[in-house]
Amino acid sequence: MALENKIDFKVVFAVKAANPNGDPLNGNRPRQTSDGYGEVSDVALKRKIRNRLQDMYHDGEIASDIFVQSADRADDGYKSLKDRAEGDDELKKAMKDKDAESFAKIAERKWIDVRSFGQVFAFKDMKNLSVGVRGPVSIQTARSITPIMINEMQITKSVNSVTSDKKSADTMGMKYSIDFAVYEFNGSINVQLAEKTGFTREDADAIHKALETLFENDESASRPAGSMEVLRVYWWEHDNKLGKHSSAAMHRSVKVQPKNGEFMNNVDDVEFIEEPFDDVKEDVFRG
Repeated sequence: MALENKIDFKVVFAVKAANPNGDPLNGNRPRQTSDGYGEVSDVALKRKIRNRLQDMYHDGEIASDIFVQSADRADDGYKSLKDRAEGDDELKKAMKDKDAESFAKIAERKWIDVRSFGQVFAFKDMKNLSVGVRGPVSIQTARSITPIMINEMQITKSVNSVTSDKKSADTMGMKYSIDFAVYEFNGSINVQLAEKTGFTREDADAIHKALETLFENDESASRPAGSMEVLRVYWWEHDNKLGKHSSAAMHRSVKVQPKNGEFMNNVDDVEFIEEPFDDVKEDVFRG
């Protein structure tokens, strides 16, 4: 079923004793703005959504697979995006014919993340064929509602990585975490772009469910099970393509703040101030 109404959304999640998104250029410390607020990049958030969509595909909940699969989760035998694209006979023919429009339509139909977030297909040996797909789902970088405090822990390994008579330098390392913080991010789904990529109502429902279960099957050493929790998902559906109100106004209709000053120790210390619009359908997931 075609998507006919604009959708805006807001996601609020908590982090406890974890590193939500390490910065590889800063020793994998949690990302932080110049004024001390924590950040989780939109790229990291889309990666988590893709992972959840991939799980849903294998569970038979959605009919389309994922194009941008992470290396540790790739399950179709392909080791690169180029290999995955060339593994489809229709796409291979469109490449050979240098038919960018057909290539885009085939990719949009085949992969839900392509018709959701868009994708640039510009691989080596594509013989002057470059294809860009602009997706209808946009997501902002997540930001903490208060400045974060980063804990540092020096760790050691009990064995050398390579054979040596002495204890090598790589047995020492650093691990970073945040005691507790609450992050929020906003997004929207553009109907005009959805019409172009073939993004459907069912795709929107899949994105909605992925947001509610964002951190399932996402455990790691830096994000132990239970350390990342979705607190709220606000899902607003307008009654037309352009929307009754701007996306910014919808996102501002919910304010997330500490109950007492800036100190927060757990989810009970978080306050949600909601000012809903009567003319917009609202669905709220409360984790």
